Amino acid sequence: MNKKLKSNSVDHLFEAILCLRDKAECYDFFEDLCTVNELLSLSQRFEVASMLNNHRTYQEIADKTGASTATISRVNRSLNYGNDGYQLAMERLGEGCEKDNKI
Repeated sequence: MNKKLKSNSVDHLFEAILCLRDKAECYDFFEDLCTVNELLSLSQRFEVASMLNNHRTYQEIADKTGASTATISRVNRSLNYGNDGYQLAMERLGEGCEKDNKI
């Protein structure tokens, strides 16, 4: 965990996210929280991480997602040297997290 991020307000945000019960609640919350572009950027990064995890080339990823090579490189760096957050989320999705959380 990045100590620069750790704060009561970030904890409060994460607690709120963890309280969401289904995909519809997530849409409502994140549409209120983020601009359309912010939310699309977040989803694009997760799609890039998934594709990198599936050994897709930068060109394939750029073509499918519209992400810049700088974004792809930044996500790749997080996958290789980050806190394994992307990996954990992808593993949980593979284990059926969507069914458990009604998402």
